[in-house]
Amino acid sequence: MKIIQLENIQSYFRKREKDVNKGDFGKVGFIGGSKSYSGALKLAMLSHASLRSGCGISRVLIPEELAPLLAPHILEQTMFFYHNLEELKEGIHDLDVLAIGMGWGKDTSHLSILKEICNDYSGVMVIDADGLNTLVGHLDMVKDHRVVLTPHLKEFSRISQLSIEEIKQNPIEIVREFAKKYGVILLLKGSTTIISDGVDVYLVKRGCPGMATAGSGDVLSGVLAGLLAYHPFHILTVAAGAYLAGLAGELAENEKTDISMIASDTIEHIPNAITWIREQEKSSH
Repeated sequence: MKIIQLENIQSYFRKREKDVNKGDFGKVGFIGGSKSYSGALKLAMLSHASLRSGCGISRVLIPEELAPLLAPHILEQTMFFYHNLEELKEGIHDLDVLAIGMGWGKDTSHLSILKEICNDYSGVMVIDADGLNTLVGHLDMVKDHRVVLTPHLKEFSRISQLSIEEIKQNPIEIVREFAKKYGVILLLKGSTTIISDGVDVYLVKRGCPGMATAGSGDVLSGVLAGLLAYHPFHILTVAAGAYLAGLAGELAENEKTDISMIASDTIEHIPNAITWIREQEKSSH
């Protein structure tokens, strides 16, 4: 077990060479959203967070009926409309990272969609929110894929089928054993975030009370997807994402206060967080 320090993740945020292009930094896709307005907006926020975190291209994949809800909020991102599963599979085949489940809602068809994606898709998957709910009782489908699961305590209780009290008694070892059993990277959100790949365990102690607001978990998923698009699938990449999101939240709270900040404030402070990380590296040399 190791508490992540700034020097462990600074290399993820170094300045880029001059002769780069968007293709050098990966493609991220987001599957989720629902007919509720908030569900659709989650995808716009997630894709924004991934771009702020440095991926080259962010693609929102949605059923065509959601287009009117999302279109006004999609600027730098691209949209891919699908009518059926085959079209959806065509839209994800070239992606480096796929984030699934945010704002998805509860629909019995989601299980078959997730199974097909797990069978066909070879990139990295970040699964959160309703994607986790879909996995309950079906975790074998993600076994030994390149998958990051990002539950909070209640969601982890649901997927692990352990009580919250049981998890709280020994969270580090339970997270490690779960990650090992299913061959995934597990990130358990909390005031101290616990991350394990089944071998190593890292703790990230960044974040603030102002992040206790709707959408903060979605922002984290967007940040993770963005970093995983151009960095290796590795526990340290996930830890770097948790550190960046937590630091951005702290900077947002300094400006907006712990009462008034909202999740999108964290996204807007990602650039400031990256600047701060870089400045610390300079001062250490």
